[in-house]
Amino acid sequence: MKRRSFLKKTGLAAAGSAVAPFILPSGRLFAASGRRMAHHVVMVAFAGGVRQQESYLRRYVDDSQGEPYPGNIMSNLLTGEAPIAKIVYGTGVGGINPIPALLPEPLEQLGTTFGEVRSLSAGHFGGLNSLVQGADPGGQGLKQRPLQPTIFEYLRRHGGYSATDTWFVGNGIGGSIPMLNHSNHPQYGAEYAGNFFAPTTTFLGPGEPAFANAETHHPENELAPMQKMKAFLDQQFNADGSGGFGGGLNNTDDEKEEIKAFMKLMFEKVDNNAINLPPVTDNRDTATVGFTCELLSHFKPAFTMVNLSSVDSCHSNFTTYLSALHRADHAVGHLWNHIQSIPEMAGNTTLILTPECGRNLQPNNILDQNDWRAYDHSDENSRRIFTMMAGPDVPTNLTIGGEGNPVGLVTDTMMTVCDLLGVMPEVQAANLVFPDTDSLFNRI
Repeated sequence: MKRRSFLKKTGLAAAGSAVAPFILPSGRLFAASGRRMAHHVVMVAFAGGVRQQESYLRRYVDDSQGEPYPGNIMSNLLTGEAPIAKIVYGTGVGGINPIPALLPEPLEQLGTTFGEVRSLSAGHFGGLNSLVQGADPGGQGLKQRPLQPTIFEYLRRHGGYSATDTWFVGNGIGGSIPMLNHSNHPQYGAEYAGNFFAPTTTFLGPGEPAFANAETHHPENELAPMQKMKAFLDQQFNADGSGGFGGGLNNTDDEKEEIKAFMKLMFEKVDNNAINLPPVTDNRDTATVGFTCELLSHFKPAFTMVNLSSVDSCHSNFTTYLSALHRADHAVGHLWNHIQSIPEMAGNTTLILTPECGRNLQPNNILDQNDWRAYDHSDENSRRIFTMMAGPDVPTNLTIGGEGNPVGLVTDTMMTVCDLLGVMPEVQAANLVFPDTDSLFNRI
């Protein structure tokens, strides 16, 4: 179905491009020129270098370890029967018990899947930059702000979204991840940044002893703890070091207070074991998604990006990679269910999911506990990924492209978010994205 007929069918093209105006942080009245298609969008960076063969192609160990056992280990995302032997990815001794699916229908049936998409990078940081910038990550270094504007800046500058309406949830603060919430581009920058935080670091890691009891430190005798606290806050909310709870991100005073209230609530929920975690939460990705659910309930943001990366263990342990992939699927199922439980988000939220890069075709020489070889990411197979999206206006049970028939680019994910939230014309006019990047709705 072409875009024009699709929009006409869903009623989204009515009344031309008229949209409600927004008030930008500067106070200027502004209306995005695009047609806003969704009230809320959640984007999942899934999940640390996912090999196409074990994920979308559902080949389990048949195409990796020379074991004749294909099967689907992502039952919340994909259709297909689970493997019949060599089960190592679930719970129990040796991972023998697969985690039951949380969704009655997998997202593949609930929405649209692009079965073979091209990544611009074979690496994690370059891949994440492609997802947040919609641009070529070439020349992008670690400990460096993105070279081109990010999705957060596009939404805030051109759509009038507030700081607490745009969130980047990281599952850690390593690898320069906190620097991806805004660029140093002269026309955008920190003024239009999204709020960043890493909940497993804040609420379960070093943040817990530093903040949970809200201790008061004497400025002369206990200066070191105060400085440590400030540095931690800077790292969590303002990787550029501008201070406090989002002080450089144009959070309003009310937003700053709301962030503080959210932090306090999370520490209380951690103490009471009340975080809405996935049923099986035994790694960083599943915990991150639990806190993302809490953030969605509290702020109901227009846009939330959550980064998952535990499958990166594939460099040295293929068994734990399979386990992490199974749990990432479990976490996304829980996330989708939780979205439907929020009255303000149920039925008007689009979820879009894309790995930042894939994995090599051939293994390295590292053997794990099952004598299975591990996989790095550097070759053309590492540029093979997939994209899934589901939501109220996404065609259901539709697959586009597949093995041998790639359709779309990794950068399309960012442009699709811009399309859904009404800023695609401005982003296209800025001419800063990778050539041929387009909304996935235009590829349907």
